[in-house]
Amino acid sequence: MLGVPYDATSTFRRGSAHAPDAIRWASESIETYSPVLRASLDGIALGDLGNVEFPDRSPAGMIAATRDAVRTAAPAVPILLGGEHTITLGGIAAVLTTHPDLAVIQLDAHTDLRDTYEGIALSHATVMRRAADQIGGDRIVQLGVRAGTADEFAFAAASVRHHSRGLGLPSATWTWLSQRPVYVTLDIDVLDPADAPGTGNPEPEGVSARDLLAWVRRLGQLPVVGFDLVEVSPPYDPSGRTAVLAATIVREAILAITLARTRKSD
Repeated sequence: MLGVPYDATSTFRRGSAHAPDAIRWASESIETYSPVLRASLDGIALGDLGNVEFPDRSPAGMIAATRDAVRTAAPAVPILLGGEHTITLGGIAAVLTTHPDLAVIQLDAHTDLRDTYEGIALSHATVMRRAADQIGGDRIVQLGVRAGTADEFAFAAASVRHHSRGLGLPSATWTWLSQRPVYVTLDIDVLDPADAPGTGNPEPEGVSARDLLAWVRRLGQLPVVGFDLVEVSPPYDPSGRTAVLAATIVREAILAITLARTRKSD
């Protein structure tokens, strides 16, 4: 696990640089045991390597530092705590080294498919367009998306393998994902603001926490090689419930991925 406390390209409501430490803090309030998955973090080979340091605070510098930090931790499965969504490009670049056939699942309120945003090519609003540049749009699956420009939705319709407002996936797409390494990037704003108010760009009519957690618990059915959770912005949720929910999502993701690997080993 690595924190990436970066929000230099954030717009509207900055603050996600505080998220990695807030999620760690919130994790102290929840149990290590998941009664749904019937498994515990106790005994799992989980290491928290702290926060990535990036002397060069440009987006490119942060992405390179994140990539190098993940590579250093290989062959462990990286769990990244953002930070803004741009950090995902560092995670993807790292795992692509050993998984050139990588597929990416994005759970997000926003398409993030702009070619540039405010004249910048590397930002939280362009992250999936840059991912498409690396791996091709036909290896990207977008779920929960309900906001973006007309051009972004047109690009998604023409170039992305699957794009939907909900969390459901056609069986053929799920089968395709099960046959290749998968990187999962989860933007907390995929949730309805009623469940996760602490985020930089909240969008109404999001998915529920219950439905998202149920989806995350299915990750054991896929060969996940990387996971990140991004865009928690603690300053906009004094109650801390967004951070607690984020910590719960991370716990369930780790357990689902680990249980699958244990079963495969057995």
